[in-house]
Amino acid sequence: MADHDPDGAMESAGSGTGEEPPRQPPDGGAPGPADPSSDPAGDEAAHPAPGHPDPAARDMAADQQDYHELTGALGHRVQQVYNTFYGRVDAAESVFGFGAAASPGLAPGSVEPAEIDRVLAHYLHPDAYDETAGRLQSGHILVLTGEEGSGRRAGAFAMLRDLLGEDAALRSLSPANSLTHLAAKGTVKPGSGYVILDYAGETESDAVQDYNLRKLQEELRRRGSYLVLTASPADRRRLALKEHCVPWTPPDPLPLFAHCADRMYGAAFLGLLPAETLDELRGLVAELRRPRDIVRAARQLADGPQAALEDLRDSAKQTVRDWFQTGPAPEDLLPIAALAFAEGLPERTFEELVVLLDDHVRNGDRPPGEPVSDEDAFPATRPPLRQSRAAWNTRAPGIAGPVHRGDRCRSERTLVFASPRVRGLVIGELYALYGYELWYPLRRWLHQLALDGGPRVREEVARGVALLARHALPEVEENLLPSWSDGLSSQRLTAAFVLQFMCDDERLASQALATALGWSKSGSGQLRAITAAMAFAGEAGALYRMDALNCLWGMTVRGQRVAAAARRSLVLLLATAAAETEAERAEFTLRYLRTQLAHARELRDRAAALESVLQVLEAEGLTPGVPLTAELLRRHPRTARHLGSLWSTVLLSVRRARAVTALVRTLAALRDVPSATGSVRELGEAMRGALDRRQWQGLQANMSVAVRHPDYAVPGTQHLVQVLLGNLRRHGSTRNSLSLQGG
Repeated sequence: MADHDPDGAMESAGSGTGEEPPRQPPDGGAPGPADPSSDPAGDEAAHPAPGHPDPAARDMAADQQDYHELTGALGHRVQQVYNTFYGRVDAAESVFGFGAAASPGLAPGSVEPAEIDRVLAHYLHPDAYDETAGRLQSGHILVLTGEEGSGRRAGAFAMLRDLLGEDAALRSLSPANSLTHLAAKGTVKPGSGYVILDYAGETESDAVQDYNLRKLQEELRRRGSYLVLTASPADRRRLALKEHCVPWTPPDPLPLFAHCADRMYGAAFLGLLPAETLDELRGLVAELRRPRDIVRAARQLADGPQAALEDLRDSAKQTVRDWFQTGPAPEDLLPIAALAFAEGLPERTFEELVVLLDDHVRNGDRPPGEPVSDEDAFPATRPPLRQSRAAWNTRAPGIAGPVHRGDRCRSERTLVFASPRVRGLVIGELYALYGYELWYPLRRWLHQLALDGGPRVREEVARGVALLARHALPEVEENLLPSWSDGLSSQRLTAAFVLQFMCDDERLASQALATALGWSKSGSGQLRAITAAMAFAGEAGALYRMDALNCLWGMTVRGQRVAAAARRSLVLLLATAAAETEAERAEFTLRYLRTQLAHARELRDRAAALESVLQVLEAEGLTPGVPLTAELLRRHPRTARHLGSLWSTVLLSVRRARAVTALVRTLAALRDVPSATGSVRELGEAMRGALDRRQWQGLQANMSVAVRHPDYAVPGTQHLVQVLLGNLRRHGSTRNSLSLQGG
């Protein structure tokens, strides 16, 4: 069961590794050398020849630099959110800050009744609802197949609530859940409803799937519980649940619009509108296909019928379409195409990228690596240089233009779209209207930026590619991500960002999860496993936290390079959770670490678990120089008991010296925090049950030596050490006999 309480029993998916596949260059370039750290025996690099640099050390250093860049990017998103609005803002369903917008049921976990009330506030049963609900009641399993936005999720919640009552426990499961896992004894709880949104399908054979399906159905029936899955029509052929599939269609637009208006404003509201206005409203609403858009149109009536009409006419979409219908010249089209994948950069940087794209367009037919002739490089008659910067005043009015950013002395022009939505509309039009002649050089250009671009450029490329995935997911999955995820470090980091940004869109989140899980498998090679680890460090891990934790923990028992990446991602997952207002995700992650450490029995697993936990205790957070543990204790004092349990376990291991140093560093970082005394006292309370009197005496001696270091020999740090040790001295137990001063 996804996202269950990690204080219970858990499974870690540790696995071996497979042979690294040969790396392919982007778009037909010459094959590069295989990564020297590939090793079929276990992700380890071969021994270097005498006199040559160690390839393993070189690769580990490159990975460390990648994670430094990743940490900076995540810290920037958490700590500074810049919102530029062009016009009136409707943010009723928006989430600002780090992480994906968690629509009800999108993130695995319990779905609160208040969230379901919000989804069903204006719900109208479509045709054949009663028949479909009857199939769920009799079979206990139902798959709603339909296009995204057709109301499948609302239909699933409505049927489960009708069958189980408004107060029933409903739970959303991860799209990566398998029938085998769900059918396990004790997984299904009595009288519960389960949903899996955007089900990813199975990889088992048909016979195994059929057996697991029958077993799951019997378990649901025996427990009086129900499971509803949603899937796209294209995924239906991959599902073992074909006989449980029901096509789902939304209600007719006009009845739903009238239903919403009646509930929001009263039954007579629409009849009071002028006939001409009402006719136009109905005509525009009739063209809508998604229930959420129809509900939005009804909500807009609160600002008056003209506001609703303006929203339905969608001036932004029409502006973009009108601009493309004029057939823009290349000197206008290419800058807009470049901006779609490189927005928000300084104008001087952006101009270099436009020239580079223009070069790819002009030389699109030239084989890679072929030198440019003198005639091509220096034409006999050079055309006059255009005033390109001035052209932005008339190039794409209402779509994109320059803005000034920075302080008064260092203000610099930056090119941006009128809104984030316009950026997505432009990418959609580019893909819908232009073919190979544009997209082949554009793809080569993206490959070059992913390889050679700076961090800011590559992050914007990833953001644009994630927007492209909304319109052309196969293009992204087949022509961009495969080579990036198995390429050089800059390409891998770009691919990881693509998956993270895909999680901002609930239509793509499950696909991003499936892609990352596929890369993490041992047969995909260590480079793709590292890319998956970096993807799970951000939005993908925040949204699918149990899948991310299980995957990363499983990678900690692989080869050195993959294990190091997985541990850094675990640190980043906890660091981003520490920066949140609520402590729930941070506590969840720490409980997971406690459980895995307690259940690691084999020597190899135990060593890997101790090292993983110790690196979490030693790590810095998103703020350079500040220990992650200090951030947790300062922002979320409730995490003290979990940290105390982890520290006690590591203190009783051969890694005691590092654990003591990390503990003193944490106390030193908290010395100027007024509320730190209470957190440190609670930390000591949590540690007392695992340390007896002799162990406390050993800890006291170790801490006394550690605080003599010049960095820690200050009164504030010594006071907190006394608070911690004084608490242990009062409450130390006598259950264990191993002294900390022993080996």
